[in-house]
Amino acid sequence: MRSASEASAVETAAEPAIRVEHVSVTYRTSIEKNPTLKTTLMRLGRGERLVSEIKALRDVSFEVPHGTVLGIVGANGAGKSTLMRTIAGILPPTEGRVEVHGRVSTLLALGVGFNRNLSGRENVILGGLAAGLDRDHLEEKYDEIVEFAELEEFMDLPMRAYSSGMYGRLAFSVAVHMDPDILLIDEALSVGDARFRRKSFAKMRELCEQARTILIVSHALGSIRELCDQAVWMHKGTMKLWDAPDAVIDAYTEFLGVREAVIDKEDV
Repeated sequence: MRSASEASAVETAAEPAIRVEHVSVTYRTSIEKNPTLKTTLMRLGRGERLVSEIKALRDVSFEVPHGTVLGIVGANGAGKSTLMRTIAGILPPTEGRVEVHGRVSTLLALGVGFNRNLSGRENVILGGLAAGLDRDHLEEKYDEIVEFAELEEFMDLPMRAYSSGMYGRLAFSVAVHMDPDILLIDEALSVGDARFRRKSFAKMRELCEQARTILIVSHALGSIRELCDQAVWMHKGTMKLWDAPDAVIDAYTEFLGVREAVIDKEDV
């Protein structure tokens, strides 16, 4: 007979890393299509606002087991980034619920969470503390983060002085060195120059081999094919297909009418 603690551990292990249940996200906007001066003045005079709704996600449900590397593909506006932000807890769902079991590290937009008026060093420390690392662990990680980003001589400068490439390198390094159970990456596999992109890709492969749970949004289908063991095709806010990467990429590129030879060279 199992003890209470053993039973709890088994129950926790049986939980998926991520569970998305009937999630919908609707944006409300007051932007009008083809406004005219006359209609704008009439609405203002009556105190009216024209509000339209954009359904970014529509009743999406799935589970991601621990240790899964899941690629998410789809055209611009398919709901990929909205889905990632909802899983990260940045964007609340309009309907449904999301459960996440484990420490999460996110790279959803390069530099999000950085304070441009603080130094690189201060931003790394704040990011580590926000991720739940204690100060001793953070001190150990700091040198790894800086060395990987190759920004040793710039860490005491305010980040407003950083180029976009420096921003991207530091953001990527922080995200992948926080010992995450779950890593969420949105369009960030192509930061920096060609040499740093190769280095980033090798780091991603290392994390995949460590059985981390990773979700990757990318138009670089060659990366999805090589890194992921499952893939999702998002289309107009719905999950059109979940299958092995080869099957999803083949269906997606056939839908787009993109030649197979282009996949490894261009973003689609």
